[in-house]
Amino acid sequence: MKLWQKENTSVSAIVESFTVGRDKEFDLLLAKYDVQGSIAHVKMLGVVGLMTKEETGEAVKALEDIDIEIQKGSFKINDGVEDVHSQVEWMITERIGESGKKIHSGRSRNDQVAVDIKLYLRAEILNIKNEVKQLFDLLIEQSEKHKSNLLPGYTHLQIAMPSSFGLWFGAYAESLVDDLEVLAASYTVTNKNPLGSGAGYGSSFPLNRKLTTGLLHFSGLNVNSVYAQMSRGKTEKIVSMGLACIAATISKLAMDCCLYLNQNFGFISFPSVLTTGSSLMPHKKNPDVFELIRAKCNRIQSVPNELTLLLNNLPSGYHRDLQLTKEMLFPSIEELKSCLQLSRLMLSNIQIKENILSDEKYKYLFSVEAVNELVNKGMSFREAYRQIGNDIEQNKFSFDVTRPMQHTHEGSIGNLCNVEIQKSMQLVLQRFE
Repeated sequence: MKLWQKENTSVSAIVESFTVGRDKEFDLLLAKYDVQGSIAHVKMLGVVGLMTKEETGEAVKALEDIDIEIQKGSFKINDGVEDVHSQVEWMITERIGESGKKIHSGRSRNDQVAVDIKLYLRAEILNIKNEVKQLFDLLIEQSEKHKSNLLPGYTHLQIAMPSSFGLWFGAYAESLVDDLEVLAASYTVTNKNPLGSGAGYGSSFPLNRKLTTGLLHFSGLNVNSVYAQMSRGKTEKIVSMGLACIAATISKLAMDCCLYLNQNFGFISFPSVLTTGSSLMPHKKNPDVFELIRAKCNRIQSVPNELTLLLNNLPSGYHRDLQLTKEMLFPSIEELKSCLQLSRLMLSNIQIKENILSDEKYKYLFSVEAVNELVNKGMSFREAYRQIGNDIEQNKFSFDVTRPMQHTHEGSIGNLCNVEIQKSMQLVLQRFE
């Protein structure tokens, strides 16, 4: 029997199967957060007089015991129990008796689910922030290590100008700074308490919502009870945008690595244990890890659009459509963490080819260097451009590729400014505090 079920009523098995869907699978991820939210709610009920001191103590102890079971991995949602919220309430009532039936006073499953999801997302945002920071540190380390290793830069996939691995690694490090700006914004939105909004219209009980806000370490309230429910789905969408920004950076990085590993480029290589072979061609060392990172990250970038299509035509108030946000968003969180971890593994073992630009096919990379040399000697830029262009057309162009590169401005080959990029990252990280 369900918590909301009346006597002599039942639900069709096919309807129940359809409406529950994959919810129990994702509810297990929410179990510990459901307990955290319930502990805060029960303590608040004790303060406002809806539970006695003794009842509050018993209920909190029972919830803490359930939390231990969750940590040990022995918690499960029993057959016939609708969801994690019902399971937790049944377990408390079974252990402490009738007073366990009081813990839902002033609460709806709507605000209960909302606070569980906010607590879960808040924790996962911090986990992803930490994963991004570790990848960022590795990229900065590799940028410094390989700042003297030149490689060709491309525009339109055509040879353009000299670049360096220091510049390349540093570019992705700085990209992650901006990505964390978006994730930090999603953290701010997530870190607000919807508990106490009930089914979306508040309660006639004298609930103390500021107390539960403090107990759950939220930065503030979703104040308006209607908006607290409207934030459901919207919060998930905003978080998904933060994930999508990070995924876009990692996808582009993975694509670069697939290209640079290709024999026609040959800029980088990896130990054989990190690449895969072919069932037919014995020479193959395929970048399967980067290809799957690219694919998974591109799929993650679709999640904000999926959530937009789910939410767009919903009026205010709760709707069962919102149940599907979990199966859209939660798997992408796990996949992004996996992609970040595998990116670190691969880039920790990357091998850089030396003297790439000494190859004859890259000589035109230095055409701009030649133009700039003439300008430095007093020629106008347009005249220097014309002269070097004519030399190229007449196959007369030559340039000493062994001479030092004179790039000194901020963010150039000779002046990476990685310290400034690190300072920018530290400022962003403070927003998560």
